[in-house]
Amino acid sequence: MRVGLFIPCYIDQFYPQVGIATLQLLEKLGCNVHYPQGQTCCGQPMANSGFKHLTGDCNRLFTEHFSTYDYIVAPSGSCVLHIKDHLHVAGNEAAATHIRQRIYELSEFLTDILQVKHLRAKFPHKVGIHQSCHGQRGLHVSQMTELVAPPFSKPRQLLELVDGLELVQLDRADECCGFGGTFCVFEEAVSVKMGKDRVADHVHNGAEYITGNDVSCLMHLEGILRRQKSPVKVLHIAEILNNE
Repeated sequence: MRVGLFIPCYIDQFYPQVGIATLQLLEKLGCNVHYPQGQTCCGQPMANSGFKHLTGDCNRLFTEHFSTYDYIVAPSGSCVLHIKDHLHVAGNEAAATHIRQRIYELSEFLTDILQVKHLRAKFPHKVGIHQSCHGQRGLHVSQMTELVAPPFSKPRQLLELVDGLELVQLDRADECCGFGGTFCVFEEAVSVKMGKDRVADHVHNGAEYITGNDVSCLMHLEGILRRQKSPVKVLHIAEILNNE
């Protein structure tokens, strides 16, 4: 299968190692991966701030670069959800529909499409999973605790394949970290308090690392951890799954 690798702009600028880990992991699992050089922001920040009408050029550019692939994969639940819900291009809607139906967040691609059952990864540490809201409530990569239904978590399913990794049990497994894109700018105090609560849950339960499938949330938590001079570190799930 031909896979188009979509690397969101904030990963490209601040966490390029996450993009590299995603590429290496997909190649290890047998995917023919391509990275369209002309890709840019998907338009999510503008849409989230009420300026969806300004994302037309982003939509056209994204469609130009990704319409020919069997699948599009990104290490970001929020950006994938934005494309799934909002990618429309006048005059080229067939291509946009193809992309909306074929784009996947990394953990759901590994579990649902590749159906990964074995990994060579090793990570001998205690790890807490941060379930990001877009991934959980939008893409349904894990169960919401308020629903009366059997629990599941695609990130957890993958992390349980990693040799030596111990998952810690959190008190509030699916609470928002407070990042929320531009919310952390407009409601800074609320955002920080929510982030501190999220960090405290992981620290209290003995996590050495916090992982997740959205670098945006992890970036928010990392900033709080650094200000607290905490030894706890954050890693995107791709970095752990790719670690040998």
